[in-house]
Amino acid sequence: MPQNEHIERHTKLHGKRLDTEERARKKAAREGHKQSENAQNLRGLRAKLYAKERHAQKIQMRKAIKHHEERNVKGAAEEKEPANPIPAYLLDRANPTNAKALSSQIKNKRAEKAARFSVPIPKVKGISEEELFKVVKTGKKMHKKGWKRVVTKPTFVGPDFTRRPVKYERFIRPMGLRYKKANVTHPTLNVTVQLPILGVKKNPSNPLYTQLGVLSKGTIIEVNVSDLGIVTASGKIAWGRYAQITNNPENDGCLNAVLLV
Repeated sequence: MPQNEHIERHTKLHGKRLDTEERARKKAAREGHKQSENAQNLRGLRAKLYAKERHAQKIQMRKAIKHHEERNVKGAAEEKEPANPIPAYLLDRANPTNAKALSSQIKNKRAEKAARFSVPIPKVKGISEEELFKVVKTGKKMHKKGWKRVVTKPTFVGPDFTRRPVKYERFIRPMGLRYKKANVTHPTLNVTVQLPILGVKKNPSNPLYTQLGVLSKGTIIEVNVSDLGIVTASGKIAWGRYAQITNNPENDGCLNAVLLV
């Protein structure tokens, strides 16, 4: 094995961290801040070289954006000397551009998609990890380790959930903050029914919160609507439907949601 492939070998043997993609996304998001800091703090020759490098990068980026914008637009062909003269009333018909029609078509598709996946609460305040997790130090030695976290927000765990051994459990979800049912309101029927929760579809604050099943305002959950008698297009009774949480469960002590229909 070549000497410089020890990282690839370790990845093959032991796999990657659970938050590898999240860490890579955060690192990519920090690149803009790092570039801005360098542009403001560098002085002298280093500043000139950095500005020259950034100038070249921006030129390439603008070229790429322009290329993508012009790729699907049929522009007018370059004028050449016509072999036969064209009448004046036919000049406007030659090589029409469809850029305006294309842009309006894209806008219409985006509007249809937004209307299809619209939710009652489109924007919510994010929850930081310092607010959600409480550090727990464990161990018998003088220098206790602080790698465990207790979730301080309401959560949902499935009926078949089994805790990991205490030695290997990183995230602790207290029993007193686990919810199994939600008060779901049907927007068209204007009725509220208490329905069992099937799972957490997406938490807008963080993908890790979705994995842990954190129930915060704006979270999309899946509920069992078989008792409501909702029928699908094929005539079968619907089993699960998505709903969005509309309150702060940690403050109210209950879970209120609106059904997405």
